[in-house]
Amino acid sequence: MAARKRASAAPDTTPKLGPENPKPETPPIEPPIRPAKFSTIFKFSLVFSIPYFYLIFSHYKIDYGLKKSILISALVSVIGFFITVKMIPVASKYVLRRNLFGYDINKKGTPDGLIKVPESLGIVIGIVFLAVTILFQYFNFTADSNWLVEYNAALASICFMTLLGFVDDVLDVPWRVKLVLPSVAALPLLMAYAGHTTIVIPKPLVPYVGLEILDLGWIYKLYMWLLAVFCTNSINIHAGINGLEVGQTVVISCAILMHNIMQIGTSTDLEYQQAHAFSIYLVQPLLATSLALLAFNWFPSSVFVGDTYTYFAGMTMAVVGILGHFSETLLIFFAPQVLNFLLSLPQLAGIVPCPRHRLPKFDPKSGLLTGTNDGTLVNLFLRQFGRRSEKSLCILLLVFQALCCGFCFFLRWLLTGWYKY
Repeated sequence: MAARKRASAAPDTTPKLGPENPKPETPPIEPPIRPAKFSTIFKFSLVFSIPYFYLIFSHYKIDYGLKKSILISALVSVIGFFITVKMIPVASKYVLRRNLFGYDINKKGTPDGLIKVPESLGIVIGIVFLAVTILFQYFNFTADSNWLVEYNAALASICFMTLLGFVDDVLDVPWRVKLVLPSVAALPLLMAYAGHTTIVIPKPLVPYVGLEILDLGWIYKLYMWLLAVFCTNSINIHAGINGLEVGQTVVISCAILMHNIMQIGTSTDLEYQQAHAFSIYLVQPLLATSLALLAFNWFPSSVFVGDTYTYFAGMTMAVVGILGHFSETLLIFFAPQVLNFLLSLPQLAGIVPCPRHRLPKFDPKSGLLTGTNDGTLVNLFLRQFGRRSEKSLCILLLVFQALCCGFCFFLRWLLTGWYKY
């Protein structure tokens, strides 16, 4: 979902060739997309990379082999960043030729609202991500690796979800079908999952349950399936302003990477370390390619990401949460998305009328957005904090996302040794 209005198929108004209308000698020049905002991306990357690499190289004593694999993944991810930056302008021309573009609703009534913005550029991110993660297998996994089956199953689910997201962008399927798509894409992961199906009972509940560890069996796989469906759709419905879909993915990805490094550094269990390293191998390419996309999607957007990207990003984070065995932490990272889902539930369930675009109202004279009564976090923030520009609203929402991730780290530190064994 994005703040866009799709263009309808326009009738062919090309003049017929004849003596009075000779064939033009040169094809019309396609207008270039807006330049990428690399300075914004560089500043954000610097803020994250300094503490991240400090934890890897200085704060924790991480096994050399594990550290080497993480750095190889980081290097391949950086290559993926530059490939994505080069591919997005090229892909934009092709989608424009096929009339896959939209108009920014939040700029309606201004010259920017008349610009054709190429959409569905999430397909580029998905392709580069898959190429990078598949290439990484050559450097890290052997044919008899225990993690190789689950790694490929994770990539299959992500690839499946990217394809279904692109189908949604092209066919514009209804909401009921959108909810089913992640259910289908999660099947490769669920079928290949060979990990544990147990949960650790919180200490305060042990006297009542009588167990410290409880095996849930098929109920655990049902939980995995529901988590994949939720994460995928939650990114898709928490959207509507330039940079929000990619921005929230970037913030959550940074939090996941920091969490993984902290868990690797504080644990001596090799299997536990490998599970979190597995998560890093998938999230680093996600972060790098998303940063490249954010350079073009930040206000004012040069491209729209489409449902292709939101489905792809949601499924990737669900996969790493499941196979990295930190789904509880992941849900706290997703606190704004959970809140947005709860706000949206009456409209999604049909209890309250649900318009096609649950977006704020834009005033072309002032350039400010005003919140509506639609049940979204975007509108809630506008109602609580007053009218804002699209850029400042996006920054406010991303700061809230970061604060929720920070609260998760504080909560884990506070409950360590008391909540679970």
